[in-house]
Amino acid sequence: MGRLIHFEIHVSDMERAKKFYGEVFGWSFQDWSDYAGMPYFGAVTGDENVLGINGALMQRQGNAPEPNQALNGYACTMGVENYDVTEAKIIQNGGKVAMPKYALPGMAWQGYFIDTEGNIFGIHQPDVNAK
Repeated sequence: MGRLIHFEIHVSDMERAKKFYGEVFGWSFQDWSDYAGMPYFGAVTGDENVLGINGALMQRQGNAPEPNQALNGYACTMGVENYDVTEAKIIQNGGKVAMPKYALPGMAWQGYFIDTEGNIFGIHQPDVNAK
């Protein structure tokens, strides 16, 4: 026990957030609002036979994070095939760079972004040649 099995991204505008994560990462969504008693959409993040987890977009219950506020929670990081292509999709769909691309030497390219709802998330492209 103790393994992460689900995540929730708190959002102010459900349709905007679904569009952002759908367009950038190809996620699909299932309406679970009746179960949750509020706007709540299950996020299918990929093929169930590939390593990873599914989660949800949940209607925010308070104020959105303030710009430049320190992270207060978990940051989810998505594995990507091409960092630069994904970064371009993030920007095109209303996201912003929070921490530019940097090398994890011999392992990967990593960076952090702010989604359309003010949340911080990361992307990670494995690359043994990263320096």
